[in-house]
Amino acid sequence: MAGLSSSSSGGGGGGGWSLGRCSHAVVRALPESLRQHALRIEKGQEVDFARAEREHQLYVAVLKSKLGLQVLELPADESLPDCVFVEDVAVVCEETALITRPGAPSRRKEVDAMKKALESLNLNIIEMTDENATLDGGDVLFTGREFFVGLSKRTNQRGAEILADTFKDYAVSTVPVYDSLHLKSFCSMAGPNLIAIGSTEAAQKTLKTMQQMSDHRYDKLTVPDDAAANCIYLNIPGKGHVLLHRAPEEYPESAKVFEKLKDHMLIPITNTEMEKVDGLLTCRSVLINKTSEL
Repeated sequence: MAGLSSSSSGGGGGGGWSLGRCSHAVVRALPESLRQHALRIEKGQEVDFARAEREHQLYVAVLKSKLGLQVLELPADESLPDCVFVEDVAVVCEETALITRPGAPSRRKEVDAMKKALESLNLNIIEMTDENATLDGGDVLFTGREFFVGLSKRTNQRGAEILADTFKDYAVSTVPVYDSLHLKSFCSMAGPNLIAIGSTEAAQKTLKTMQQMSDHRYDKLTVPDDAAANCIYLNIPGKGHVLLHRAPEEYPESAKVFEKLKDHMLIPITNTEMEKVDGLLTCRSVLINKTSEL
């Protein structure tokens, strides 16, 4: 398939300079069904729904008011308990959006509202219709230069091949995900060329595999807590490097690592309730950079 390998291949892409450029975001309201019926790796504490809603409202307010993005807010659907986690149903790069086929069958209908939202932004829409393919956006790490796709319980090789066919300008490499839900359960981009990575053996092993597959040398920012390695990097005109990261009251040691990033505007975000159902910071938005007119 185009540009897909379990070692590096394909084009060099955009050189990483455009990483984090963003004009629009798509988010979705929380259904009350999330409390009882959202998927989770292991049964744990019950979600405090009122608190979860407050956390989500603050998250959306940061994107909209603090950073000035155009935010499309989709309504909740009670029949889709996981629908707030919009990242999994679309991968957007430049003006192209790949509507995924989520690995969990209960999440497949989440794509419908996302497709309409992305069509309203006049993006070039590609739909993953192959019934042998699964792909969750939480398994897709775009570095600005290339894609890494985690092969997990939710994402398979065929899904990765379709992603490679969709974004032919970029190299696409697959990496196995062992002990986590998604690739981005323990890593994300924290800046141009900078990968935030958790400290567990599994996380470090995956990063080593990614480094071996890439023609490019990435810097790494190791944080003590895997979940805190999931952060959101944005490059906003007039604001520069912006990083949404987990709040110090949740992960104090990891927050100290982020606080050393002196070139970034740092915005701590609380995510306590969402994490109970395996939701991390990147999960709740699809970020888009519209360069052409709507």
